[in-house]
Amino acid sequence: MKIVLLAGKGESTTFMYNGLQPYFPIEKVLIEDGVPAKQLVKRRIKRLGFFKVMNQLLFQLIISKVLRVVSKKRITALKKLYRLSSADIPAAKIKHLPSVNDISCMEALQTLQPDVVLVNGTRIISKKILQCVDAVFINSHVGITPQYRGVHGGYWALVNKDKENCGVTIHLVDPGIDTGSILKQAVIFPGKKDNFITYPYHQYGTAINMMKEALQNIKENQLEPYKKENAVSNLYYHPTFTGYLYQYFFKNVK
Repeated sequence: MKIVLLAGKGESTTFMYNGLQPYFPIEKVLIEDGVPAKQLVKRRIKRLGFFKVMNQLLFQLIISKVLRVVSKKRITALKKLYRLSSADIPAAKIKHLPSVNDISCMEALQTLQPDVVLVNGTRIISKKILQCVDAVFINSHVGITPQYRGVHGGYWALVNKDKENCGVTIHLVDPGIDTGSILKQAVIFPGKKDNFITYPYHQYGTAINMMKEALQNIKENQLEPYKKENAVSNLYYHPTFTGYLYQYFFKNVK
């Protein structure tokens, strides 16, 4: 079973590679460049409005950075708990791409002819890429779908006092935003020491184990995708500076 990891830059990609490699060897890691900051901000403003996006940027520039500094010990403990390895991916395994939707990605996939493409932290993948090879595309999503699509699903579930849907999903990839059929789901249980920055580490550790199960299912031809037909589907974005403070002080959600 030939496996390719199609991913964005970031430590979750490293965790996924190192967590799976001993059990399901990965042929190649295709890593896309991030969307330029100016372009990303312009897109967000067009979709969400100027003032909301500026409020989101304030959160990322101030609160997110402060939380990361004060959470160093907790992050170290969670990486040890879930055996999340930050070891570098071998350079020979990596191929850099300008985008998952660039022609170079299509050419790389068609050359490799993988059976499975594992998706981690990329932009939305176009239909032409998804259909360019006869492979199963699988994504790990830090939220329970379809209730918590988009970003920071664990955090938003806690904000909504919806702990039973604070978790992680392994799903098939389609051209939508986290709308593919579900393969595996699990709930996480953050502790009092956790916060917005540390919730994803619980999700990464849980997702890697579920991905192993999904790959084993594929290997044994026992994959059983399903949809939650009656579930409410919601798309979530980054928190804002003022919104986070409100949730922190009035709902005790960190």
